[in-house]
Amino acid sequence: MSYLRRDIEPLVKKLAKQFPVIALIGPRQSGKTSLVRHLFKDKAYVNLESPDVLQAIKLDPRSFLQQHPDGAVIDEVQHFPELLSYLQTSVDEKQIPGFFILTGSHQLMLHEAITQSLAGRVALLTLLPLSIHELSITEENSVDGCIFNGFYPRLHQEHIDPALFYQFYFQTYVERDVRMLINLKDLSLFQHFMRLCASRAAQVMNIQSLGNEIGVSFHTIKHWLSILEASFILFRLPPYFENFGKRFIKMPKFYFTDVGLAAYLLGIRNVDQLSRDPLRGHLFENMVVLDFLKTRLNHGLDSELYFYRDSQQHEIDLIFREGHELVPVEIKASATFHPEFLKNIHYFQKLTQDRVKKSYVIYSGEKSMQIQSSRLINYTKIESIKG
Repeated sequence: MSYLRRDIEPLVKKLAKQFPVIALIGPRQSGKTSLVRHLFKDKAYVNLESPDVLQAIKLDPRSFLQQHPDGAVIDEVQHFPELLSYLQTSVDEKQIPGFFILTGSHQLMLHEAITQSLAGRVALLTLLPLSIHELSITEENSVDGCIFNGFYPRLHQEHIDPALFYQFYFQTYVERDVRMLINLKDLSLFQHFMRLCASRAAQVMNIQSLGNEIGVSFHTIKHWLSILEASFILFRLPPYFENFGKRFIKMPKFYFTDVGLAAYLLGIRNVDQLSRDPLRGHLFENMVVLDFLKTRLNHGLDSELYFYRDSQQHEIDLIFREGHELVPVEIKASATFHPEFLKNIHYFQKLTQDRVKKSYVIYSGEKSMQIQSSRLINYTKIESIKG
């Protein structure tokens, strides 16, 4: 199976010369193992998903470290976060950059362990599935093809039917991991919850309403959402608000870290069906917002992405900062530009006065052009907007 080059590679190599530990976290099947094994071929590889290996290390972690005097790549380290305390001693003794390379699939477990044990010694990076830029290097996809196929590397490398890939991905990873983290009495309720999340992707999420529809409490929905965030299934986009003199929406939006999974949960089984689906625009927005996030993470930037919406339904799909300035982004699935696309940007410019110097409209059309203070850009060019 050929290796797909990742945009985060230069950052990983750079930080491996500066920090003794590199921790790469992200959803299962996002390509973490392939990346670290490609970049660190000379290091021993240890996979904590193997029950025998995990049990042996738990029984005698010091002996394990003695067997790897030159460090190692340790995969899925969230299965034994206590190991990080032992790594600290070894790392401090050796003082070697790029000594241990860690991967993990559950951010809450790892963040807590890293904060306690490896603070100041580790570079913590996040790898999400392929970006549009990474995929476009090897494939040519239509807009609907990108949404339907999603961006998991293995699906594209092995040319797997997306409907089958996401069926098994949901069963083997999402449901299995969730069962480990939540005491589920009725799996069908959680499956219904996931499908409702997909139907509300790229929309303001009313947790109380979602709980009422499923028949579970507000606190249960809140807990389930936090688990899906921690497992890199969902990404929360917070609202941007200041004292603008308007009543603004404080509830977040949620996006799937892979739009292909969202399409699968909506029952979309082919590209033609997607092109007619009433939620196509929301799925396109999901894909674009996540690509902004991937681009930022691949260049070592914090997410720091927001949206704006007030009680009068004025909305900006995406906002990021450049110093003191705010950069609004409107996202439209249309292949044809309409002046109406700029209406909310103009409103936001007046609201924020001199803080908006430039803005973007991301659409599915081919032409890129400057329209007043806004730049019209095709969705495949998001990588050029670093922020």
